[in-house]
Order: sequence, then structure tokens, then C-alpha cells
Amino acid sequence: MNFDYTDKVKAMQARLIAFMDEHIYPNEKRFFQEIADNRAAGNPWIPTKIVEELKPLARKAGLWNLFLPHSKRAPEGLSNLEYAPMCEIMGRVPFAAEVFNCSAPDTGNMETFERYASEALKDQWLEPLLRGDIRSAFLMTEPDVASSDATNIQCSIRREGEHYVINGRKWWSSGAGDPRCAVYIVMGKTDPDAPRHSQQSMIIVPANSPGVEILRPLSVFGYDDAPHGHMEVLLKNVRVPVGNLLLGEGRGFEIAQGRLGPGRIHHCMRTIGCAERALELMCKRLNSRTAFGKVLSSQGVWHERIAESRIMIEQARLLTLKAAYMMDTVGNKIAKTEIAMIKVIAPVMATQIIDWAIQAHGAGGVSDDFPLAYAYAHQRTLRLADGPDEVHRNSIAKLELARHIATMPQEVDMPVTRGS
Repeated sequence: MNFDYTDKVKAMQARLIAFMDEHIYPNEKRFFQEIADNRAAGNPWIPTKIVEELKPLARKAGLWNLFLPHSKRAPEGLSNLEYAPMCEIMGRVPFAAEVFNCSAPDTGNMETFERYASEALKDQWLEPLLRGDIRSAFLMTEPDVASSDATNIQCSIRREGEHYVINGRKWWSSGAGDPRCAVYIVMGKTDPDAPRHSQQSMIIVPANSPGVEILRPLSVFGYDDAPHGHMEVLLKNVRVPVGNLLLGEGRGFEIAQGRLGPGRIHHCMRTIGCAERALELMCKRLNSRTAFGKVLSSQGVWHERIAESRIMIEQARLLTLKAAYMMDTVGNKIAKTEIAMIKVIAPVMATQIIDWAIQAHGAGGVSDDFPLAYAYAHQRTLRLADGPDEVHRNSIAKLELARHIATMPQEVDMPVTRGS
């Protein structure tokens, strides 16, 4: 076993860290101030100038579309194991991933187009996404059912001649608030009478299709995440060509399993980067503050918390890298236990460390003067996004029991879920 990154990865890490130091960290306050100014002017739902200014610099630096496997469309693409440490670095700042065209849900959607779409759909949607000209959204979760069980989804996709007609209500459609969001990938039912996991399909829907209505933005612990946003979307008699269906009717779960695996690696490694920054801020704060005649960092309770934080981060990183390695070598299906485990451990780890960092900052920790409150809101939400902890723990337990009890089924379906 080799616990070191390759020379290729180390070189790219160095380039990415240098870019972050020169362009991302110095502009962090400007990013949020620009959104605040747009909000004060009456419209926070417009792209920020700073991100658009930095994108050409990232392309010029060769730090663009790193998440896709190496191909003609992604000449700088990396494997899951190679990309994971890049995700960690980007995860230290909320908007960093978009600068490199590596932000969710676009990464997962681009991977879906690359793997499952026709060449015509790739030309129409994947190419502008890879250029960073447009954004996208993934519409799966619904307000009227527990979407932690994706078989509950009620959105209908009904064929009428050479078109499919789509009717349903979706929410937590992340990215749909951005005016550049031009395309949705929608999960719905094409045949409610088919076997349980063959009822669902995925279909491409242009965002400007007649019958698409953005109902409202949803807030996350009070944050609306403008201009990205998490929207409630109504689809009413939306008609799209039959060629917009991915792979064929009844193959939505198959696509979802292929899509969500890499996305969970990306989320978890960004989460580790966020936790690293929280620990860094905690230590700096503790070293710089005195209370009751002692520097805070000399007090025993903080030694315990710092040590636990380092242990938790290293555990989560090693497990996530193992999952990425297995996805590259034996595939998502074999790596399903590891993928489920990292989805549980990473946000739980991060929320605990961020909570301690907030405590170290006192009242300032819950303000926007520091990045901790926003980070906590995001990481706590990750315990629901792409499936709540309970669903993943249930799958892990079933797989473990199947190893030891002859009466248990050896094949356990992994969750296809986007929250409840």
C-alpha cells in the first residue's frame, strides 16, 4: 500500500495551492460583499464578477474540469483518487470550486452527460457546461414524499408520440437559482407499474421549457446561497423530445448509482478541506486569546478538542481516499460500502470540528465575521443531502450482516437518495 500522492498529484496540488493563495483567499470577502451589494440593490440572483474574472485565470493555469476522467473533452481530467486531494483544497473556501468549473451539481451532471447521454445531447449541453458558459441543476427530491427513499418519487414522465410530458413538483433543486442555469436533469416515473427499481427514469429538460416555473428559493439555516440557490420548481405539462431520455425507460436508478458515487467523493473531500480550515482557525484563535490569566491554547479542554479534531480528520481522509481508490480500481458497485461510510463520517466529523471552532471564537464564531457559521450550516445540511445518515447506516449494516448470516441476501441495494 502506498500512502503518498504521486508526483503528478503533488505538482498539481502545488499549483492549486498557489492559485488559492494568490486569487481565492484574498477575494473571499469581496465575493460575499458583492452578493450583499447585489442583495441591497434588489437582486442577489446574478453571477458574481469576481468568479467570472477568476475563471479565465484558472483555465490558463491548467486547473479546469479536473473532475472528469482523462478524455478528449477533459485533457486535464484526473482519476477519483487523483482528484480527491484537489477537492480538499477547493473545499476550504465555499466558492472556490466554481472558479475551476468543479462545483456541484454541475460536476455530477457533466459526468451523467458524459456517461449516459447521446452525442447530440453532449454537443448541446455538455460542451457549454465544460466551457463554463452555462450552469445546471439536478431535480430529484420532492416536497410531498420522503425522498430519502427514491422509489417514493411521484413526478410523472409520460410518453405522448415523439415527446415525453413531465408533471411534478421538485425542491432542493440546487443551482436552479442561477440565471445561467440552462438545463435540468430530472428524475421521475415512466412506469409506476414496473418493478420497484425499474419505474424511474432520468430526462433532460431545458430550463426555459414552457411549463417550468421557479416557485421560490429555499433557505439553509437562514442562508439562501444566492446566486446559486436551492429552488422549489414546478413542472406542469413540460414537453421534451423522446431523445432527451437518458439510456431508456426504467434506468433511472442505474444512472443515479453511477452519478452519486463520484459526487459523494467530491462532497466528502471538500468537507475534509472545510474541517482542516476550521481546525486551523481554531488553533490560531486559541493561540491569540487570553482568558483568566492564561492563553486559551494552554487549557486542557482545548488540547483534547484539538487532538480529537486531528484524529477525526485523518480517519475521514484515509477512508475517503480508500473509497476513491476502490472506485478507480474495482468500480462503484464493489466500493459501495466505503462510499456509504464516507458519506456518514465526513459531515459528522466536520460539524463537530466546526462546532468546537465556533466555541473557540466565542460570539464571533456565529457571526459572518468568520467563515464558521456558514460552514456549519453547509456541513450540517450534508447530513441530509445525497441521503440522510440513517439511510446510509442502514445499508452499511445490511452489508455487514450479509457477511455473517447465511439467511441474509448477499446483494444489498445501496440508497439512491437526495434527502427527505
